[in-house]
Parts: sequence; C-alpha cells; structure tokens
Amino acid sequence: MHFKLFMKVVLPLLIVTVLPFSAGAQPAPSGPPAVGVVRAERQQITQTDEFIGRIQAVGRVALVARVSAFLEKRAFVEGAEVKQGDLLYLLEQPPFQAQVDADKANVAQLEAQHTYAQQQIARSQYLLKTPAGQQQTVDQDLANERSLAAQVAAAQAQLQIAEINLGYTEIRAPIDGKISQTAVTEGNVVSPTSGTLANLVSQDPMYVIFPISLRTGLDLRERYAKIGGYRAVVIKLRLPTGEIYGQDGKLDYVSPTVAENTDTVTLRGVVPNPVLPGLKAGEPGSRELTDGEFVTVLLEGVQPITVLAIPRAAVLSDQQGDYVYVVDAQNRAQRRPIQLGQSTPSTAVVTNGLTEGELVISEGLQRVRPDQPVSPGPASPPPAISPDVARGSASGTSSDEPKATQ
Repeated sequence: MHFKLFMKVVLPLLIVTVLPFSAGAQPAPSGPPAVGVVRAERQQITQTDEFIGRIQAVGRVALVARVSAFLEKRAFVEGAEVKQGDLLYLLEQPPFQAQVDADKANVAQLEAQHTYAQQQIARSQYLLKTPAGQQQTVDQDLANERSLAAQVAAAQAQLQIAEINLGYTEIRAPIDGKISQTAVTEGNVVSPTSGTLANLVSQDPMYVIFPISLRTGLDLRERYAKIGGYRAVVIKLRLPTGEIYGQDGKLDYVSPTVAENTDTVTLRGVVPNPVLPGLKAGEPGSRELTDGEFVTVLLEGVQPITVLAIPRAAVLSDQQGDYVYVVDAQNRAQRRPIQLGQSTPSTAVVTNGLTEGELVISEGLQRVRPDQPVSPGPASPPPAISPDVARGSASGTSSDEPKATQ
C-alpha cells in the first residue's frame, strides 16, 4: 500500500525533471558554412615543362694502342683532367726508331742510284747526236731512270709508314677532358687488339639528353614555333640534391625519328659545366655535372605569358575531370568543370570553364555541397613558395601531380 503511494508521488516528479533536460539537448539550427574565396584573375607566369634526363659528355674517346709494343710509361694521374696533346702513354720506341733509320738509309741509297741514272740518260742523249750513239741505249737508260724513280717513291712511302708507327708509340690526348683509370700498367705488351687502355671524356660543356612524348613535342612546337623556336626556350636543371643548377642551357638537337616502342622523341641540350669557385680542374667534385648523371630537365619559356589563374588548392578532381566551386550572386556554391593548362604547385592556370572576376572557393571545400548556401569570406594568403619549387612545375593534367579531392 505504501509502495503504490510512493510510486504515484515520485513518477510525476521524474517525468517533469527529464522532459526539460531532453528538450535542451537538441542543437539550434546552424547557418551556411563559412568558406574562403578568391577572385579568378589574370597573372603572368613562366611556362615550364619538366622531364627526366641524363648528362652526357660531348666528347668521349676510348684510348687504344695503334701498334704492338711494351708499355714503358703512364704519364697521367688517374681521374685528372688533361689537355689536348698531353702525353698519356709512352710505348717502347727503339725498334720503331731503328726501322725509321733503316728506311731513311734505303731512301738515300735509291736516290743516289736515281741521280746516277739521270746523269746516264744525259750522256746517252748526247752521244745520240754522234755516230757512236744508239737509240736503244737511250731507251734502256730512260727505263732504268724511271724504275729507280718509282723505287725512290716506294722507299719514301715506307719511310713515312715507319715514322707514323714511331709516332704511335706516344699516345696523346685527342681532346680536353677527364681521364679514367688505366686498364693496363707498365711492362705489359699492348696492341690494337688489347682493347681500351683508358677512357677520356670532355667536361665543358655537357649534353643533357631527355625523351619526351610525341604529343608533348607537338605541343611544345606549337607553343614556341612562332616566338623563336629554340631561342624561346631555356634549359634549367634540377640536381639530384633538389637544387637548381646555376647554369642555363639551350636546345640544340631534336631527333628526326620517333622511338617505336615508347612513342617518344629525344631532345638534346647543351649546358655549361665550369669549374666550381675555389677548386681546381681535375679535383674530385670540381665540376657540378658528371657524365651519366640523372637530372630533372626544366624547359622554361624565355618570356612570361598572361593567364587566368586561381590557387591550386581550389581545384578538385574526380572521374569526370577537374572542377571548382564558384559562389553565385545568391551565395550558393555551384560546381564548375574546368580545363587546366600549364600550372605550378601553388597556381592553377585555367584555360576553359572560368571567367575573370568570378569568386572561387579555395578554403572550407570539405563543407561545400553543390547548390547549397555558403558564407563566403576572403581566403587567407597562400604560403610563400621558394623559386626552386616554383620552377618545378608540371602540366595541370599530369597524373603524377597530387590534386585535391572532395
């Protein structure tokens, strides 16, 4: 009896207490999401295309022996830079010098005989005017003189060959460059079949070789053909360390054929490779570029162009392509498909889909829904980007470049 009376009194109190608490837990309706917007404006940018390339020496020589002889002396320091004409290897010379001396003596002997034959012809022709002279004698003397003249010429040619072979005992640098380690040491017999004794590669300037797709090559030709072609493009290199190389290069060659297996065209540029300040030529690391080194090639237009640009953070992407959200006159977010052109990591160049002056949402994109109200405000300024990073731009449609996704 008392329990029933207690429940009748307590239950109404609990209901009265719980109802106000539940009503207060519901949040009040929120307003449109706040977003940061920027105005699509025209800016000046430098067009840049990025490729992977390899450094290659302009001159490359494999040093080999031209004659068979003992190697008497190596006259260079391995890894050093040498000048054209410097003595690199000295082969055994006495046998070749002896051959030259013998051939000189043979030439002198034949020349003496030839001189006597010429004098004999003169006497025979004089006697021909007298009863003692005979035409047959003149003819024989003339034939003997011509035979000796031919022998002299052959002996002189043999002497020239001997002198050439003697010269081959001195192996000299045919170009300026850096020399590799030697493959043969003193005391060994070398010959034309011994293979390469050492390699010599030039150092300044250097080639940079890089392949590009045929489609990209056609785009570059269309872009620069009317403004100077090769002269409208500067080559910059990004080193493996990420730094931009301090010397600019220029294009000098485009392959006349397309690689069938990759559908690419090979381009070549010439880049200076001077000795670094404070170092001497031939010291380790005295030059920045090394034959065979991989680098990133930046093809950069000489003159900047004016484009319609927005922050890169404003660009979204899905299976249908690139798009942005613009704010209309009613402060509603409208999805707008766009086409991108040459872009940088911080700036997207819009070639189609936007009009100058439109407001584009660049901040708070995760809260935006198509055709829904937003509360626009000025976007915060983008962080500063170093010039080295800004140069490393890629095409706005490149699959390697990260894009924002909704």
